[in-house]
Amino acid sequence: MSALHVYNSFTRQKEQFASITPGHVGLYVCGPTVSGESHLGHARPYITFDVVNRYLQHLGYKVRYVRNITDAGHFEEEGREAEDKIAGKALLEKLEPMELVHKYTELFHWGMRLFNCQSPSIEPTATGHVIEQISMIEDIMAKGYAYEKNGSVYFDVKKYAEHYPYGKLSGRKIDELLETTRELDGQDEKINKVDFALWKNAPPEHLMRWKSPWGEGFPGWHIECSAMSSKYLGSEFDIHGGGMDLQFPHHESEIAQSTIAHGHAPARYWMHNNMITINGKKMGKSYNNVIKMTELFSGNHPILEQAYHPMVVRFYILQTHYRSTLDFSNEALQASERALRRLWEAYELLKKLPHKGNEQAADAQLNEQVQQFCNECADFMNDDLNTAKVIANLFELSSVINGMKGGQVRMDALDGTTFALLQKTFATYLEDILGLQALQAEQSGNKMDKVLSVLIDIRKEAKQRKDFATSDQIRNKLTEFGIQLKDEKDGTVSYTID
Repeated sequence: MSALHVYNSFTRQKEQFASITPGHVGLYVCGPTVSGESHLGHARPYITFDVVNRYLQHLGYKVRYVRNITDAGHFEEEGREAEDKIAGKALLEKLEPMELVHKYTELFHWGMRLFNCQSPSIEPTATGHVIEQISMIEDIMAKGYAYEKNGSVYFDVKKYAEHYPYGKLSGRKIDELLETTRELDGQDEKINKVDFALWKNAPPEHLMRWKSPWGEGFPGWHIECSAMSSKYLGSEFDIHGGGMDLQFPHHESEIAQSTIAHGHAPARYWMHNNMITINGKKMGKSYNNVIKMTELFSGNHPILEQAYHPMVVRFYILQTHYRSTLDFSNEALQASERALRRLWEAYELLKKLPHKGNEQAADAQLNEQVQQFCNECADFMNDDLNTAKVIANLFELSSVINGMKGGQVRMDALDGTTFALLQKTFATYLEDILGLQALQAEQSGNKMDKVLSVLIDIRKEAKQRKDFATSDQIRNKLTEFGIQLKDEKDGTVSYTID
């Protein structure tokens, strides 16, 4: 079996994977900014790196998988008046920031459970590590690569680029960035247009604020990942993952900060999944095509023709290589649902086939072919985790299984060793590595209960905020689907399905 090779975004080539500490892997993946409900675009990176985590464990590594929660500090470079996304959304929803954070963190975890994503080893939050972020900023300032203006601290990108290859990960050139960076309010605080905030001074009305050597303020988005990854994985770890959209400025900034603080880049391998488009268009509010997870699982979105089971979405994502663009459409999802059902039916059938374990294969050519299909699965995973090719081989093997059931293939066509390999291959790849589950009716029912439970909680919170428009909309939409809500006297909500 070939060794594991992964595509390193930093070097732009496939490289043989070798962990820093033999038998152990440090994996850091940028988690969600919990200022709103998680959507379809969030599904791909977390399903992708769930498979990375699962496969590394399959290879025998002890993995420390760290995935953060951004509950403060995520803002675009908008000059002196930068607004933290959490604080801004909290004002809109009339919630305390941490109330908002808890609400959307719970929704994110709920979606990850439905997708059958394993929990990370550690899930640190930005607000829980402000001390570490301040300490790292002080270190960068002491080394002369950051400066303070009006209570805010900025990283000096131009000075950094004079000594280090800024832009290597994303392919950006510092001269072009200096020319194309647009003027923004408060830009005069920065020495260079491309400098980014490590710490922002908080105006009096800002809800989220912490004391620092530079006055009360809040951390920048990029510094939190550098501080938390180094705390839990060390100054250099094995893999840093995330969506391709994070390469610039987020990951580029992480590399710059960590290089100054620790003397080297934080990770050996940078892995990035490509984006999901919808009917050929990038997901975005302007296109009105952002599909939230609750909408995806309930079918309650204008683009959706039906509700889609979480396993269908997971299967669809894994049918395409993680570095390729994936276009989401109803036709494609419906085809994936049919395909997953066929594949799982073959797997269930395989468990029940009455193979006698014969030592000699009645069909030597087919026996060899089945062995090849099974063994190739490991080769495909070792070739930059090509789940698409693994699934294609499982379908080839399904044809053999169905042939044995239908009589077109003799039951003794495979020898006992090959038949056992076939069973092990399906169990290992379909369940353990790809993380797929059956589309059983009772399982769908249980998950529908969970979906309804979340929708009921959202409606309850809306009523408490006196947002009766949202509350009524949820009730009316569910009624359209034949689901009747009933507010009980004890404050709970029951429902019946017509």
